[in-house]
Amino acid sequence: MSAEGPDATVKAGDPQGDDEFASLLAMPYPSFSDDEMDRRRNLLFDLADRRDVDHVVAYGTGGRGGAVTWLSQWLVTNEAHLVMSHGERDALFVQYFNHVPLAQDLVRDARVAWGGIATIDATIGELGRRGAAHGRVGVIGPLPFAAARRLEAVVGPVVDLTTDYFGLRLVKSEEELRWFKLGARLADRAIDALAAQLRPGLSERDLVSIVESAYLRFGAVNGIHYFALNAMNAPQYCTPRQIPSTRLVDDGDVLSTEITANFFDYGGQVLRTYSVGADLSPLFRDLHDVADEAYSRIAARLRPGVHAAELVDAANVIEEAGFTTLDDLVHGYGGGYLAPILGSRSRPNEPVPDMVLRSGMLIVVQPNVVTLDHRAGVQTGECLVVADGGAQRLHRCATGAYRV
Repeated sequence: MSAEGPDATVKAGDPQGDDEFASLLAMPYPSFSDDEMDRRRNLLFDLADRRDVDHVVAYGTGGRGGAVTWLSQWLVTNEAHLVMSHGERDALFVQYFNHVPLAQDLVRDARVAWGGIATIDATIGELGRRGAAHGRVGVIGPLPFAAARRLEAVVGPVVDLTTDYFGLRLVKSEEELRWFKLGARLADRAIDALAAQLRPGLSERDLVSIVESAYLRFGAVNGIHYFALNAMNAPQYCTPRQIPSTRLVDDGDVLSTEITANFFDYGGQVLRTYSVGADLSPLFRDLHDVADEAYSRIAARLRPGVHAAELVDAANVIEEAGFTTLDDLVHGYGGGYLAPILGSRSRPNEPVPDMVLRSGMLIVVQPNVVTLDHRAGVQTGECLVVADGGAQRLHRCATGAYRV
């Protein structure tokens, strides 16, 4: 394996031997400090006061705990409702019944109970006990339509706090950044494992096994592992796909990938391109050179006070080279799919938000540079921390294109 760029000799290493992460990895179930959890509650109740609500219901489901996990430390399994009010102990209702004992172990500062046949009924009963008034209940998360109707029939129109909640997640605490860094290092293990084990005859499904085997023993789970496997002399598609195929690796192929390994809902995100048995072809070399340049220009602007529009402008090298993009150029990260979500000049996403970067934000810079016919493309980039002294890396895997 060879890799290019200034960090080509750096390896992800074994996080279990890193003093920075040893205590997290050694705990039966890792948890945040009381100070960190108090910080989150204070942010939540400040938001509630601004939006003139007395009670907040957070909803999570299917491994996407969102605000429930952030505020309670319960890694939502099937479904959970978290009810929070000024002057009251939190109430967490979980599904299924047999999930209650683990939730009681993981959650320190809430009363945990089974949600019953319909979790929304348990939530409505709890709000009634707390004297919830008409129009004074806020909701965070994708509460199902039928449940929302039943809730509003009792407490009146609810206030949607989901967008406001995402705003609370933009800037990370130092304690959170430590967890994100560990997630990043575990994803690095997958990048290095692909570099060591990628070979002709493997299918994209085999690549899934390589990726997940790199971090499972550390307690991490798959966030995403997307692959685009192409013959460099006859490429067919330009961006990593969300579902692996049976397509087999062959000499002369190029693989681009996007990987996230989550450690208790905290992960990095890393994107790399590999060539198999040959150097990148002239077309793919051009694509990757442009992607590297776009990445470098954007990363150089990740400082507090920089406007989101400057990040789009920094990537104009893509269009100047006669290429375009298919994936996001940049998006915020850590606690959701966060602002700013930016496309390139030739493939804009939503309107560029009128926002400036703040210290402690996580930004994924991921120029997926592709040909105009969308038949060839590369992927590169990773999650970076916005800091006063310039962007800080969470990852340690080698930058640049890999040859295996």
